[in-house]
Amino acid sequence: MKKFLKRFALFLIIIVIIAALSYKSIGRRMFSDNYGEIVSKYAKEYDVDPYLILSVIKAESNFDSNATSRQNAKGLMQVTPPTAKWIVDQMGITEFNDESLYDPEINIKLGTWYLKNLEGEFGENLDLVLASYNGGRGNVNKWLKDINYSRNGTDLHSIPFKETDDYVKKVKFYYKIYNRLYEY
Repeated sequence: MKKFLKRFALFLIIIVIIAALSYKSIGRRMFSDNYGEIVSKYAKEYDVDPYLILSVIKAESNFDSNATSRQNAKGLMQVTPPTAKWIVDQMGITEFNDESLYDPEINIKLGTWYLKNLEGEFGENLDLVLASYNGGRGNVNKWLKDINYSRNGTDLHSIPFKETDDYVKKVKFYYKIYNRLYEY
């Protein structure tokens, strides 16, 4: 029996060592950075954390550049055509059509610019930025004025849209993982 326990303990130690050595490899298969070069480019250009961009892409489309949501959001960062039109107007881009949102370069550029724009409005408050990205900045501004959701007008203690609340939690979870798996 002692011999069996020693072998079993050795087996468990070997498994733990293998798992420890390969967690990044396994994690990187589950948490892609397939568009890392484009993400890096626009993260630098717009001064947005690349891990945040990757986390939004993971949550929004799971890196499917052809994804389309029920709300007609398109591409990697799931930008809706009306939001995209507003963004390109703000950026001074004259040539744009909705199908461009399936182009990873354009989608990441617009989505990253939009994250930066939301950071400009909501500062470093990641919950507000993410809630706005998912649920709309107009809704977030209403919630900040409502005592049921914000006690101080600057933070949300409750997000009334379950989908948006789940989204904020999911992106923040992915953010922690991307920070551990990659170096940007």
